[in-house]
Amino acid sequence: MEKIRQFIESKQYTLLRKELTEYNHADIAELLEELPKEEAFQIFRLLPKDMAADVFSYLPIDLEQMVIISLTDREAANIVDNLMADDATDLMEEMPSNVVKRLLGNASQEARRAINHLLQYPEDSAGSIMTVEFVDLKESLTVSQAIDKIRKIGLDKETINICYVLDKRRCLIGTVALRYLLISEPDAVIGDIMNDKVISIQTLMDQEEVADIFQKYDFTAMPVVDKENRLVGIITVDDVVDIMREEATEDIEKMAAIVPTDKPYMKTGVFETWKKRIPWLLLLMISATFTGQIISYYENALGTYVILTAFIPMLMDSGGNAGGQASVTIIRGISLNEIAFSDIFQIIWKEIRVAAACGITLGAATFCKLMFFDRVSLTIASVVCFTLVVTIFIAKVVGCTLPMLAKKVGFDPAVMASPFITTIVDALSLIVYFQFATHLLRIKT
Repeated sequence: MEKIRQFIESKQYTLLRKELTEYNHADIAELLEELPKEEAFQIFRLLPKDMAADVFSYLPIDLEQMVIISLTDREAANIVDNLMADDATDLMEEMPSNVVKRLLGNASQEARRAINHLLQYPEDSAGSIMTVEFVDLKESLTVSQAIDKIRKIGLDKETINICYVLDKRRCLIGTVALRYLLISEPDAVIGDIMNDKVISIQTLMDQEEVADIFQKYDFTAMPVVDKENRLVGIITVDDVVDIMREEATEDIEKMAAIVPTDKPYMKTGVFETWKKRIPWLLLLMISATFTGQIISYYENALGTYVILTAFIPMLMDSGGNAGGQASVTIIRGISLNEIAFSDIFQIIWKEIRVAAACGITLGAATFCKLMFFDRVSLTIASVVCFTLVVTIFIAKVVGCTLPMLAKKVGFDPAVMASPFITTIVDALSLIVYFQFATHLLRIKT
């Protein structure tokens, strides 16, 4: 990259163009991200036409928008025509309507047809992320004829590793890998060597389910069919990697009580970040007022034994941490389809045993600390330790059940993660704490 920067500084654009052709498309896209906008646009225009579209597909969406707007109608049309249909569709979905009209108006008829076909599917469905560039073969072709066809059209396809065998109605009846074509006899018939046990994806299937199927079967590409089993596109593993990253990011944001966003952190403005965070913060603040009401209700206990106040943060934090551990584990299991609602009683029983072990361990450690280091009375130590054991128990049970109940009624389990569970556990732990205090210390409320 240092050589490229030298060519840019010395304005040796002929040598720069030649040097760029030696680099990987993803590396060039990364370089464009780092450069000032004007320089990035200038270098992008130096790229050969067939290379420009490949580099363009690696750019982040905000830079794609700026580049496409900076190009002439003819240059923009060349980019759209040379992009894979799924990448072009993603671009159209992010562009303002006036820019979309301009791009589609100048694009080739074939590109317009492919883009409009993909745009008809619901967002986050298999149909919306598939590409229509695939190799299809007739079962009556010989291996020699099939290889000749791949030579003619393969360069413009997303992948040629797997070819799809269709009947006269374009229904999917089998697949054949390129390697089998290469090792088969030239006069062998495709229908005889194809794999007729095809696993396919429905166009309206949710993209998260698509990712699960790819993970289950370890495929690099899968066919997408309509209700009549007609092949309409394919999804490749690079699209699935993007899906998994999006879903993981969305879950992490929900678990942190943030409204999900598609933009990177550094490209999200302060006001937009505020809008994403404030709804959950307001909700959690309102729900946390119950904690204050509980403390007010037991004001006499705190007034009589002020030392009880010192242990409230430890009890609440321990409960929140224990509940968070259980919820994150369960949410992860649900997302990987390792856990179903029918497992709820088995899960609760397991978490009860884990809670007992964790609670007793923490309680014993806390008791030793209170007696030998803090030197509180036996009764105070008992109140704190008994509360800690019960709090861990409650937190584990709440943490494992709420995400599963949320999934059962149709909510995202990630919403029931740490912040929400912590608020519930905080309130319950305080009630338990003051109940133990009033009974063991014989305090009147």
